[in-house]
Amino acid sequence: MPDFLWTQEAKDGEARAGTLHTAHGAVQTPVFMPVGTAGTVKAMTADAVRSTGAGIVLGNTYHLMLRPGAERVAALGGLHRMMDWPGPILTDSGGFQVMSLGKLRTLDEGGVTFASHLDGTKHRLTPERAVEIQHLLDATITMVLDECTAFPATHAVAASSMALSMRWAARCRAAFVGRDGYALFGIVQGGVYPDLRARSAEALRAMGFEGYAIGGLAVGEGQAAMLDTLEATVPHLPADRPRYLMGVGTPDDLVGSVMRGVDMFDCVMPTRAGRTGRAFTSLGVLNMRNARHAGDAEPVDPACACPACARHSRAYLHHLFRCEEMLGPMLLTWHNIAYYQSLMRGLRAAIVEGRLTAFAAEARTGWRQADMGRQHASDLTNDASRAT
Repeated sequence: MPDFLWTQEAKDGEARAGTLHTAHGAVQTPVFMPVGTAGTVKAMTADAVRSTGAGIVLGNTYHLMLRPGAERVAALGGLHRMMDWPGPILTDSGGFQVMSLGKLRTLDEGGVTFASHLDGTKHRLTPERAVEIQHLLDATITMVLDECTAFPATHAVAASSMALSMRWAARCRAAFVGRDGYALFGIVQGGVYPDLRARSAEALRAMGFEGYAIGGLAVGEGQAAMLDTLEATVPHLPADRPRYLMGVGTPDDLVGSVMRGVDMFDCVMPTRAGRTGRAFTSLGVLNMRNARHAGDAEPVDPACACPACARHSRAYLHHLFRCEEMLGPMLLTWHNIAYYQSLMRGLRAAIVEGRLTAFAAEARTGWRQADMGRQHASDLTNDASRAT
């Protein structure tokens, strides 16, 4: 098996095009990882996910430790075999999910005790146990256990939270069983405070990780603050290691983050949106439940070749959602993942060819024009309503 490596192949401004070399295959970056929280990307088969061009998916320690249990997954041959995904898998350590439990969790130096959202049973997650669970799952990329700092937080609160995450990161580093082609990523914390982000990144660099994640963003701070925080953080990360922005985001978030030097992304947004009738397209976001699509014979996105776009109309998707047929969420989720993968391929090609700024401007123009067109149509409808 090869060592876990990230090799840079091109650069345009701060943006990088590269390749992750792992025990489970190579993945080109920038890359978007579909979220398979409980061992499946919701509403999609593994073959469908592969057909979009996705090369790596994400699983979650918190959810998989509750059911079916890490030991059971290991007994079944590991997560790769269980979910029919021989390619790389990154597993989120569960820190964000535990944070979201609020009053149902108790944090201390040793770890976190929490009540399951499923049945209220008590569980204990320590840095060592988080790493052990991910080892049992056979995660290609293991994430350290961290405390995802809530927003807003004072500088003092963010500093204390970050310091605890760094102590936990050191324990995760010590507990990790190194194997060729496998990796442990550290997670930079510190809220929206540049000095804390710099201190966190420097602490993690001293520990030595195979990759570096930027956590604690997309939690309510807004896009401008998120991008400012990236600009303050990325320069402190090693240039020869992959950079992963956790839980982000919209297509525009991805473009802005790639331009600031981020290589890896995940987010539930495209799958969750697909299940609720929203399509991400080169023409902006479309709501397929909207009555204006009822007689529309056009594809969801004329520029997309996924099955939803190549074989069906907006009218059919609208019909499926109105009738609550499960095929609607399946097709639209497939489309959204395909669109995100297409966007990442476009970003990579633009970096290699040195035209990233033009590519980003063109994409944003398409999204804005579509938004303006929808607003104009809404204004005309409102004017007609007032006239009557």
